[in-house]
Amino acid sequence: MDGKNRSDIYPGLEVDIILKKDQRSGKLTRGIVANLLTSSPYHSRGIKVRLEDGQIGRVAEIVEEDF
Repeated sequence: MDGKNRSDIYPGLEVDIILKKDQRSGKLTRGIVANLLTSSPYHSRGIKVRLEDGQIGRVAEIVEEDF
């Protein structure tokens, strides 16, 4: 699932984000969402979040849970 819809993202969710410094390379950083920083319900480049470790970036992908 991509991270373009705010309704799909919530604190505690494991996601892959693209940090500002990694936008050119496309390198992903995995972490747990602490806060949602984008207030609009949809964003074409991904919802901006702050991870629990303090890094900020746009959600590229939601990590699927294996049940």
